[in-house]
Amino acid sequence: MSGIWGRLRDFASPPRIVREEFTMSRKMLGATTALVLAGTLPALADCPIKVGVLHSLSGTMAISETTLKDTMEMLVEQQNAAGGVLGCQLEAVVVDPASDWPLFAEKARELLTVHEVDVIFGNWTSVSRKSVLPVIEELNGLLFYPVQYEGEESSRNVFYTGAAPNQQAIPATDYFLEELGVEKFALLGTDYVYPRTTNNILESYLQHKGIPTEDIFVNYTPFGHSDWSKIVADVVALGADGKKVGVISTINGDANVGFYKELAAAGISADDIPVVAFSVGEEELAGLDTSNLVGHLAAWNYFQSADSEANDAWVAAWKARMGEERVTNDPMEAHYIGFNMWVNAATQAGSTEVDAVRAAMYGQEFPNLTGGTAVMLPNHHLAKPVLIGEIQADGQFDIISQTEEVPGDAWTDFLPESAVLKSDWQELGCGMFNTETNSCVQIKSNY
Repeated sequence: MSGIWGRLRDFASPPRIVREEFTMSRKMLGATTALVLAGTLPALADCPIKVGVLHSLSGTMAISETTLKDTMEMLVEQQNAAGGVLGCQLEAVVVDPASDWPLFAEKARELLTVHEVDVIFGNWTSVSRKSVLPVIEELNGLLFYPVQYEGEESSRNVFYTGAAPNQQAIPATDYFLEELGVEKFALLGTDYVYPRTTNNILESYLQHKGIPTEDIFVNYTPFGHSDWSKIVADVVALGADGKKVGVISTINGDANVGFYKELAAAGISADDIPVVAFSVGEEELAGLDTSNLVGHLAAWNYFQSADSEANDAWVAAWKARMGEERVTNDPMEAHYIGFNMWVNAATQAGSTEVDAVRAAMYGQEFPNLTGGTAVMLPNHHLAKPVLIGEIQADGQFDIISQTEEVPGDAWTDFLPESAVLKSDWQELGCGMFNTETNSCVQIKSNY
C-alpha cells in the first residue's frame, strides 16, 4: 500500500493522576488491578454513576443501532461485576431516539438534564450527531461516538472512537486503485452529511490520483430506499467501455438490503464490479443471503474474525449473553474501547465530572480487539489499524489487509479549506486551529 496512511504524530503522555489515593495502587498493582480496587474504596462520586445510551431502537437505523445498545448494557454489567467505578455501581439509562434526527437532540437533553447522566455513548449517523452537538456543548456533556464518519469536525465534548476518512475511506480507495486495478468509481451513498462529505473528499482524492471527473459517478438515495434497479443499471453502464468499475458504498441502514439484492438479481459478482462498503458489517449481513455477495468488501477497524485472545474472549462473552447467532462488529469494538478508556480516565481523575475526565482522556491507551493498542489523541480521535475484509458465505469477513495503527485526522488533507486546519484540545484548546494564521478559528462546532 502507498504512503497515504498519514504521518504518525507524537502521542500525548498519559495525564498526571490527580487523586493521591490512586497513585500507589497504580504503581504497585497496575491499571487493571486499580480498576477493581476502585470498587472497594469509599465512593468518590454520586452513586449510581449514570451512563446514557443514545441509540435508535426503532426506525430505519434500528438494524444497526440496537446492537450498540445491547453492547453498552453488557459493558456496564461487566464493569459492575468488576466493582464499578469510584466505589459506585453504574446504571445504563437507555432512550430511543427512533431514527428521528431532531429527537436525538431532545433525548440528549433529557439524558443530561432529567436523568443527569455522567456520560453518553451513542449516535450512528452523522446527521444525528450534528443534531446532538449543540445540546452537549451547551450543557457541557460528554459523548463517545462509535461509528466511522466524514471528519471535518472536532468538538471538545465528543470523543470520536470510530474511523475518520483517513482510517477507512482513503485506505479503501487505495486498495481499489492499487490491488484491484479499478479505473472508474461509483460513489453510492444515503443522502445525508456523512456520505456527501466523504464523497467530496474521495472525489478530490481520486482526481489527485489521476482519475478524471467523468470516470466518477456519484448518486444519493434517501434513507430506506428500496428500488435499486435503475442505479445498478447505471453502475453497470459505467463500465461499457471495458474499464474496471468499483463501487464505494456509503449506503446506510436497511437500504443496504435492497442494494445487495439488486446486485445479485443483476448477476453482478465481486469479480465483475467489486463493492467496498463503509457501513456494512456483520450485523447488517446477518439479515442478508450472502451467497451472492462473496468477494465484496468492507473497510473497518475491526471484524469479528480478528485473530486475538482478547477478541476470542469478547466474542465468547457476547454470544454467551446474546445467543450464538448474534455477531460482533466494528462500532461495538469502538464502544468497547471508548467505554474502557472512560472508566480508566474517571478512575485517574477521581471524578466523573466532564472536564476532569476530558483532561484524563488524552494519551489513554487500551488494547483493541485486533491485537494492537488504541491511543486517544489530543484531537479526540483514536489511533487504530485499518482492516479490509472480504465477505464470506457465512456472513463473516476474511481479513485480507491490515495496517499498523493509523492516527485519526479530524481535518482532511484533500480539501483545501481543511488542509490548513488542526485539532488539538490538549495544548491549543482548539479543534479548528488554522496553521497558516496560527489562530483558533472557533471553539464551538457550529461550522
